[in-house]
Amino acid sequence: MSESTPGYPDGYDKAIKVGRPPSVVHLFPNSKALIVSGKYIDRALRKKGDAITMAANGRNQFVIRGALRGAQRANAALMIEIARSEGGASAYCAVNYWNIARQVDAICNELNITIPVAIHADHYGIKAPEDVAPAKVEIPTLFEAGMTSIAIDASHMPDDQNLLASIELYPLVPDWAGFETEIGEIKGKEGLSTAEEALFLVQGLNANGIFPDWIALNNGTTHGIEASGQGIQVDLTQEIHDALAPYQVSGAQHGTSGNNSDRLREIAGKTRTTKANVATALQMVSWGLEVNDYGNAIMDEAGHFIKVKGQGMTEAMWDAMVAYATDNGLSGGNFKKLNLPFENRLLGQPADIRERMVKRVENFVYDMLVDVLNAGDTAPLVLADILETDSYNPGAKAERIDNPADWTAGKIREKGKRLCSDKGPQGDFDD
Repeated sequence: MSESTPGYPDGYDKAIKVGRPPSVVHLFPNSKALIVSGKYIDRALRKKGDAITMAANGRNQFVIRGALRGAQRANAALMIEIARSEGGASAYCAVNYWNIARQVDAICNELNITIPVAIHADHYGIKAPEDVAPAKVEIPTLFEAGMTSIAIDASHMPDDQNLLASIELYPLVPDWAGFETEIGEIKGKEGLSTAEEALFLVQGLNANGIFPDWIALNNGTTHGIEASGQGIQVDLTQEIHDALAPYQVSGAQHGTSGNNSDRLREIAGKTRTTKANVATALQMVSWGLEVNDYGNAIMDEAGHFIKVKGQGMTEAMWDAMVAYATDNGLSGGNFKKLNLPFENRLLGQPADIRERMVKRVENFVYDMLVDVLNAGDTAPLVLADILETDSYNPGAKAERIDNPADWTAGKIREKGKRLCSDKGPQGDFDD
């Protein structure tokens, strides 16, 4: 590897020069933060094998800072993301699609973070065909704002409409960017995904020259706080990933917060998953609430969250948040809606309080990356890949297998009618 500035890994200066996408270079021309395509992150985890990195949902600045510090300690490639529900046009977080890259870049430079980071627009939801036209306007703005990866999630619609919407919107995604597709809303044990549905989506994309880096399934878990012991169905996930093996698509595990460490180790060891979304756990950890070893919030007998004295925010701030939640009818998972009204108040706490909020996230992220997800020491793999390809675009993992003539719009609709799929109950299952 080539030499770099003292204090930085060998080859780092060149990786900064050649490995950052053009939009990132345009936004941050003087930056030393290695913000890269999500494709590079996926490839590093695949190269290590039996490894998953965290896609940390940056619902607040404390989570972003803590996740970056934890990944730096672990020497692990990392993704920082925000979902459309969290940070889109109708956001419940102060961190959003358009400022998250700026926050990540600034924090990386401030803290001398040298691990590679991808910025992911998670769950860009398309819930009806009429959502496609405005998405064509909005999606380019995300990449202009520094995103390096996106999940186009049209899984709310029937399978044929999901596929057709993805085909129509994919041209808005730069060819260098990471791309995630989704075949089932995350609904716990209801509406579980099948190999038939997953093949339908991936084959249709493949025939149209689209090679997703990840696919997200409904494999038995839930977003938010896991109330049951159902969790990830590892065998189902393995079955679907095996069926998709010729297409070189990795797994994206949603709803990670409610699954215990042993189950997450099993998903790493037995499936092709390389990306695990962690959202609610990091929020609760940063606030100073009592959680179990994998971040699921613990409640008292009355169903209330338990604030750990001397951890996270001040007790007075927590009392104010609880009072606000009570006044606004917020409970359980809907405490997530406290992020927006309280972000500035949390940032206005004394430095030692802010630091303990960040440190709690840092320790949680480090332990999960190293002891559970097996992502430690994946940062050098990204760096080596960038130096080898000498580009910000590593290219596609897969190649076209399926015949485009078999996957026209009309034939997609015909095939869709023959699919037997259970989408589960209606409702709001967003992050």
